[in-house]
Amino acid sequence: MTLPGAPRPPRSSLDRGIRTASNDNELNAMRAAAWHRHGVAALAVEDIADPWLRQAVINEATRRWGRRQGEQNNGQ
Repeated sequence: MTLPGAPRPPRSSLDRGIRTASNDNELNAMRAAAWHRHGVAALAVEDIADPWLRQAVINEATRRWGRRQGEQNNGQ
């Protein structure tokens, strides 16, 4: 919120207020580009159908970066 007559904030190419949230197609394109350019795979855990593989991905991510905030571990 700005006050009437207040100066406008400086404009910047880093201004996050201009960009809208990415849609699914844009996110998939960014994931594909990360894979092809950098060898980085960005996977949504809930999209992994195989329970063994899903748990392996969760285990590796948890080992590297710690538990997710608000994670439910269901007594495990």
